Amino acid sequence: MTATLRVVLDQLTTPTDANLAMAESELARALVQTAPRGCVVSAIVPANHADEAERLIPGLKDVTQSTLARRELTAAWQLGVAPRLGGGLIHAASLAAPLVKHDRVHNHDQTVVTLWDLTPWLGGEGMSKPALMWHRAMLKRAERHADAVIVPTHTMAEQLREVSRLGSRVRVISGAAPEGFAAPTDAVGRRRTLELPEEHIVVAPGSPAELRVAFAAIVDAGIELPVVVLDQAEGREPAVVEIAVSTGLVSSRVHVRSTLDVADRAAVLESARAMVAPSGASSFPWRVLEALKLGVPIVAAASDVHKEVLFDGGLIAENENAFGESLAQIMGSDTSHHRFAIMAADRGRGFSWRVAAESVWALHAEL
Repeated sequence: MTATLRVVLDQLTTPTDANLAMAESELARALVQTAPRGCVVSAIVPANHADEAERLIPGLKDVTQSTLARRELTAAWQLGVAPRLGGGLIHAASLAAPLVKHDRVHNHDQTVVTLWDLTPWLGGEGMSKPALMWHRAMLKRAERHADAVIVPTHTMAEQLREVSRLGSRVRVISGAAPEGFAAPTDAVGRRRTLELPEEHIVVAPGSPAELRVAFAAIVDAGIELPVVVLDQAEGREPAVVEIAVSTGLVSSRVHVRSTLDVADRAAVLESARAMVAPSGASSFPWRVLEALKLGVPIVAAASDVHKEVLFDGGLIAENENAFGESLAQIMGSDTSHHRFAIMAADRGRGFSWRVAAESVWALHAEL
């Protein structure tokens, strides 16, 4: 008898979040590649997405296409309506899933969903009201109907148990950088197209206050390299540059970029001398994972998530003053920089979508 794992692919052509879209497709491909004997992977997609799913995820057994477009489908799921999607083993790399009543014991139906960011339940800063309401409503549905809810770190697991009634149903399976994440062969050309310098310090996403701390650290460390700020919303460049200038940086040194595609991010990180990750948010630090993968030395804010993800692969700044000291330690000599680069790369090898997929298969087998 063949067991079919049905993955929800709702981010294929119009992603609401680039990181989520990456995680969804990477996990789906890895699930196909690691399927145990007698198991196959199929997909559940919004209307008019079947061809895209088969193109992006080779090896799918079949694709179940909803009659609803993505927006209408996720709204229906929020209301507990799962039109013509059936049961079986359902796995979602987000909360977007048909979280409805099912029978795991007799019909062997299962529904497992994933949370990469706990912001909606720990303050909701920066989120629109509709997005906040959707996430909170879907977690309530998960409390009633999910057989397991996956988070990427043990820290986030503890936090989720505190704000929900999920208890032992919370499981930990980490994410990773995109498979094969490496500097592209045309990295120099990509940086020129992006109008970015060949050597720079990268600043990972953060709130305005957190970015201020990162810029101040670069000034305190006496570093003269240009600064590249990643993942800023369109139109935010003037505000970010203003924050940087207020800490003592010259505006011409500051390069602000919105969401970049995978190859462009790899090209930018490949030439970075260090990364400053100032955010203390309870979310999975995707850019930190990518920096580790490429052996970029990292100074990160003292959050429990960063401590768990970085472990011994970078430096944790226990307070604002420590950011500059840590950055100066990394950049103090070629020997020091090389040592921290090796530490980062070693840690980066500990994250893999293949390992994540194997853990997902094991979880569904356990359930």
